[in-house]
Amino acid sequence: MEFQLLGPFEARHEGARVLVADRRQERCLLSILLLEAGRVVATDRLADLLWDGDASASARRTIHTYIGRIRARLRPHGLHIDTRNGGYVLDPGGHTIDAGDFIALCGRARATADAVQRVRHYDAALALWHGPLLADVADDALRTRLGSHLAELRMSALEQRAEAHLELGEHDKVVADLSPLAPRHPERERLVAAQMTGLRRSGRQGEALDLYRLTRQALVSRLGVEPGAGLRTLHERMLRGDPRLDRPPGPVYAVRVGEEWLPWSTSGHPALEFCNTYAGWRGQPLPGSEWLRSYSTLAVWAGHMDLAEDGLVSRLLKQAAQQPNDAAAVLREAREFRTQLYAVLTDPDDVRAFKAVAGVAEAAARASAFVFGEDRLGRWRLPPSAGLRLPVLGVARSAAELLADPARFMIRVCPGEGCGWVFPDESGRRRWCSLGTCGKDVSTV
Repeated sequence: MEFQLLGPFEARHEGARVLVADRRQERCLLSILLLEAGRVVATDRLADLLWDGDASASARRTIHTYIGRIRARLRPHGLHIDTRNGGYVLDPGGHTIDAGDFIALCGRARATADAVQRVRHYDAALALWHGPLLADVADDALRTRLGSHLAELRMSALEQRAEAHLELGEHDKVVADLSPLAPRHPERERLVAAQMTGLRRSGRQGEALDLYRLTRQALVSRLGVEPGAGLRTLHERMLRGDPRLDRPPGPVYAVRVGEEWLPWSTSGHPALEFCNTYAGWRGQPLPGSEWLRSYSTLAVWAGHMDLAEDGLVSRLLKQAAQQPNDAAAVLREAREFRTQLYAVLTDPDDVRAFKAVAGVAEAAARASAFVFGEDRLGRWRLPPSAGLRLPVLGVARSAAELLADPARFMIRVCPGEGCGWVFPDESGRRRWCSLGTCGKDVSTV
């Protein structure tokens, strides 16, 4: 079964809604057990929560009756509530509880150093919320008692997702996400700082300074305290016009092309460069190592590698701004294609990865046109009709050419710890990639 607690209570089995209890108090009792899934909840605590500290002498019997009814409704769906040690425990088994999923996703987000992955996990976690905890079951007092830790984790997730967006240069998303929240939560100084930074990078410094002023007024009047050192320092840097606030720091081993950070060239071949847009295929990803962080990065990279003309890149960027969901889908396809391409380049016997790459390459071949170039030579080009997929199809065509060339067997993988970039080596003597940062100790070669 699937249980929704982050919003109105709902229970589903194989997609269909299930009525697990007729009474609101029974649904509230089940919700408490679901929030504590796998742990014993004492009967006295259940009574205290259900009757807000004013339980009658018959409360224990009433709870026992409620449990019996809930068990009867849930038993056909394989969910069990056991009596144990003066209380009750719900066995989560293979059932889904959104509150537990939310906590797990936030844990995964905190554990990853890559900003793109952090945003992805936080997006999934925050999307589970459909309103206040147990919106139609609990009142505000009970909600505070049951879910204060969830509310705190939700606010923390919003703050850390905003900081990851800023790390990726996505300040517009920060402004959109936090505009309704930052003024209502002056005590969340990380939230306010992220919004101020997003406003500054969006060319709205006046609004950022107004937000600081209102935040300070609220802190002084409500709590009798001044803003913390971090927020005060940010305010002072804005007043000084510190240019370092205008954009996130560039990642290591990057070049700036237009408004995008792209990786240094390591091989010169588009298919290999595409694989090397992820720095650190081995080991724990380093902060900023994910270059392929937005569709705009993908489009600019395609132009930089001569897979698309400059005018076409501009057109793609405009189209992506108008169709953000389609652009996001293409970006996901690009990352998946990159994974499969890296697999087949590093393991020529990986037939499954080869077939995955071949499928995209065949789509590229169908969409390509043979055109007459300014140098009077013919070449294959993808027309504007390829749409947002053009960069992916372009690199897939390049990959197909490489995989059809015996030179593919000269491709090496940098063995440096934390590296794993791919590069061509016809001599068969070169071990390290051209970055030269992981093989400095020649005594180990």
